[in-house]
Amino acid sequence: MSQPDLAAVKAYLLDLQDRICTELARLDGAKAFREDRWQRPEGGGGRSRVLEDGGLFEKAGINFSHVHGTQLPPSATAARPELAGRGFEAMGVSLVIHPRNPYVPTSHANVRFFLAEKPDAQPVWWFGGGFDLTPYYGFEQDAEHWHRIAREACTPFGADVHARYKQWCDEYFFLKHRNEPRGVGGLFFDDLNEGGFEHCFAFLRSVGDHYLPAYVPIVERRYAIDYGEREREFQLYRRGRYVEFNLVYDRGTLFGLQSGGRTESILMSLPPLVSWKYDWRPEPGTEEARLYEVFLTPRDWLAADSP
Repeated sequence: MSQPDLAAVKAYLLDLQDRICTELARLDGAKAFREDRWQRPEGGGGRSRVLEDGGLFEKAGINFSHVHGTQLPPSATAARPELAGRGFEAMGVSLVIHPRNPYVPTSHANVRFFLAEKPDAQPVWWFGGGFDLTPYYGFEQDAEHWHRIAREACTPFGADVHARYKQWCDEYFFLKHRNEPRGVGGLFFDDLNEGGFEHCFAFLRSVGDHYLPAYVPIVERRYAIDYGEREREFQLYRRGRYVEFNLVYDRGTLFGLQSGGRTESILMSLPPLVSWKYDWRPEPGTEEARLYEVFLTPRDWLAADSP
């Protein structure tokens, strides 16, 4: 198995953060990203960039981190208990975009690399990441485009890769206590080291590089749609589901908190405004009800593309 090139991974991740920030700031047109460089007392640090109260984005956070420590936290070893007690090095880019207009979906992406080591043992490394989409008002055109670009990211790496990572995404971004998906899914993968470092790193780059082509056209189609108080209230209500998932289930959030990461950077994924309503249900026949009936149900969005 080829040896990991940490310098190459770090250079790619920093460049990916730059490219995404540049494009999203261009789209927003009103605000720039604020940058914070931070150090982690236990080792490592990062570069957090946040755009708030913009013309298009109510909050957009794109975080780069490169941290190391003497022991992997429980969130990183839950699926691989044999790695407990190893020292680690972890780096990644994680982002969450919360648009102001309820017709523009929230999006999330993450690409990351882990290295786990201990004396007198072979180092263990793996990649993980993906991207997913959380609409408030659903459009088939947007969901199909999002999944089509996700499939394009996977196609060079095997005929079954997209289907496998789409299903993993559907299963991962699921709120068990609500019995509903967080959104329309996308891609999710973890513990990837099959085929050697160069192959896995190429896949990570493909996923990272396809995020903007997946998201930007959707933003450009929807950001100018008129909306009122009803749509805004529904957006804030549905954002509550996003908060619930991130604080209860999300591995990245748990890893950051358990490893003593920078709290401001870890929780930058949360929306600036959110609401909860007791036992609220959408009125039948409304666009709000349609989100639940059509879009919050795992499905093959590319079935029409099949021969």
